[in-house]
Amino acid sequence: MNGFGRKRKSRNIDVDHSSICFKPCGIRREGLERVVLYEDEMEAIRLADFESLYQQECAERMGISRTTFSRVVESARKKIADALLNQKAIRIEKR
Repeated sequence: MNGFGRKRKSRNIDVDHSSICFKPCGIRREGLERVVLYEDEMEAIRLADFESLYQQECAERMGISRTTFSRVVESARKKIADALLNQKAIRIEKR
């Protein structure tokens, strides 16, 4: 084993969310801290919260395991909560 961990599995993403940014009203972008939400995290939010799918179906649509999906959506929700509660900008990027 080379110590680098497993190769990252490709994830199916139906909608291109990259290069989208959200920020709190009334605060200049230059003065804001940023949270980076990766497009696989955004896709997980879209499937689970917007489409209201069960985690297993979300995982199947993204081509990943249910446990991996669970970690991805949990990470995304934590980042979004941090941005909303602490007035940070959210930028969606490709990995």
